[in-house]
Amino acid sequence: GSIGLMKAVKRFDPDMNVRLISFAVHWIRAEIHEYILRNWKIVKVATTKAQRKLFFNLRSSKRRLGWLNKSEVDSVAKDLNVSSKDVLEMEKRLNGQDIPFDLPQEDDEQAYSPSQYLTNAADNPEDVYEASDWEAHTQAHFQQAFHALDARSQDILASRWLHDEKATLQTLAKRYKVSAERIRQLESAAIAKLKASVTSM
Repeated sequence: GSIGLMKAVKRFDPDMNVRLISFAVHWIRAEIHEYILRNWKIVKVATTKAQRKLFFNLRSSKRRLGWLNKSEVDSVAKDLNVSSKDVLEMEKRLNGQDIPFDLPQEDDEQAYSPSQYLTNAADNPEDVYEASDWEAHTQAHFQQAFHALDARSQDILASRWLHDEKATLQTLAKRYKVSAERIRQLESAAIAKLKASVTSM
């Protein structure tokens, strides 16, 4: 209220022939409404004009306790000149409760919070380190097994699997002056040797 009064005094023009109290009451009310909206819940419940109207008028428009039925929703929407969808959405927001992310302080064995079921195992430092170590270990074994192959087998595997532009069997057949079937056989044999070497390490 005090903030609203200060804003009113700053904007007040005595030449308009309006009393300060009459001018300030609108600023004070607006500032109080804004404070209530900002502090009602952690998450804002009213951001649009229709939602603000419903926030301050929906409870007084109810004729009974409990959730509104369809006819009551339509009646409130008509009276406040908003959509039925906005009425239903605001009713859910006003009846909802903020849930703390962590467990409450009281000793309650049945208490639970989002921190218990929204955990992300991918961020576990132990798992991240283990996965990184396993990847580096496997990569080292692969490099060792790959370089143990003969030069032709290395070139065939690299051309067929490791390069961005993969070579065809026909291209390699022309390079080594053999048939495409022979290149396929050499490729299969090299892959088998590679798998056997990595598995045995």
